[in-house]
Amino acid sequence: MELPNSLPELSEKILSHLPQQEPFRFVDQLTHIDEDEIHGQYRFKNDEYFYRGHFPHHPVTPGVILTEAMAQIGVCSLSIYLMLRKGNDLSQALTTLFTESNVEFLAAVEPGELITVKAKKVFWRRGKLKCQCDLFKENGQLAAQGTLAGIGV
Repeated sequence: MELPNSLPELSEKILSHLPQQEPFRFVDQLTHIDEDEIHGQYRFKNDEYFYRGHFPHHPVTPGVILTEAMAQIGVCSLSIYLMLRKGNDLSQALTTLFTESNVEFLAAVEPGELITVKAKKVFWRRGKLKCQCDLFKENGQLAAQGTLAGIGV
């Protein structure tokens, strides 16, 4: 399968196959893509549904949401790219299942912040992808890091 040459077109193609949708999609764009590494960004909106209860007087992005953003960019998007490169037909709905995570949180991410996730492939075999992911705040501070894995079905 021929993949687009430009990064914006390739990003759009990969994201068109991402099974997560609003209000649970935490990827705005992919900024670097190759067979070993992927980078992507998401800006948390000030009115995200989870901020109403986490925490009303000083909202911060829940760790499970940061983990999900890391998984969507690092595991889901990279596995879609690898499958497209391999020539897999992704015309049918793809479901990605989270299989493991070990994440350390180092700084709070507040409403309105842009995050950047940089993920490196640890291994990809039998449809399972494991990545080392780093999540950075807009100011460049490392906010979370860890290994995540998932499988596409």
